[in-house]
Amino acid sequence: MTRYSTLRSSDKRATLGHPSQVWTRGLERRLEIMRRHVDLEDKSILDIGCGVGAFVRRLREFSSRVAGIDVDRERVTEGGKAVPDLALAVGERLPFADGAFDVILLHEVLEHVTDDQATLREANRVLRPGGRVVIFCPNRLYPFETHGIFLGKRYIFGNMPVVNYMPDAVRNRLVPHARAYTGRGLRRIYRRARLRPVIHSYVFPGFDHILADRKIVGKALRWLLYPLENSPLRIFGLSHFVVLGKE
Repeated sequence: MTRYSTLRSSDKRATLGHPSQVWTRGLERRLEIMRRHVDLEDKSILDIGCGVGAFVRRLREFSSRVAGIDVDRERVTEGGKAVPDLALAVGERLPFADGAFDVILLHEVLEHVTDDQATLREANRVLRPGGRVVIFCPNRLYPFETHGIFLGKRYIFGNMPVVNYMPDAVRNRLVPHARAYTGRGLRRIYRRARLRPVIHSYVFPGFDHILADRKIVGKALRWLLYPLENSPLRIFGLSHFVVLGKE
């Protein structure tokens, strides 16, 4: 089931996620991981779910041809004051021609779209032959649910332990506003969108907020957990990191 329930909340962190307003060390690390597998130099790049354009701004240091789309008018308007070529659009209906882009990024966005499979089909449509789709999205095996939960109509934002390990019926009741993917479930979706995996791995958190308040703890967590990304224990990372090409 790829269609997700629509939910009304005055808190956009519930309905639209919480994109970064500033560029952090954690985001820079994700960009570094991405660059190990994807050539960004002078490429035509699309950021789906760009928010205020933090990634678009940084990606323009590698290419002048970077565009971003988002569903939230307020964020597009705010970001557009500093970052040109941001547009209001949905991932399921991209306003671009077939084969328009070399690289398409969905950074912590797939879990929020109405139809994740349709979004990946659209990404495939506007991807050039030999191009790459890059996805970061929540991992169901991560011990914390980072999108907060709903208790009835009350939304509680924050990292909630063990929610992702609950049965689907329970988790979906607590978190009706964001998906978390198993490896098998994510593979099923991108394969149905006729995209093939170039790499499917996992990344641990940036711990930027912890570092801001408790530097020693944050550094210790990075020191302990980042090496696990090269071990079998990477399957417990915060997010899937997937690079896809056309079948």
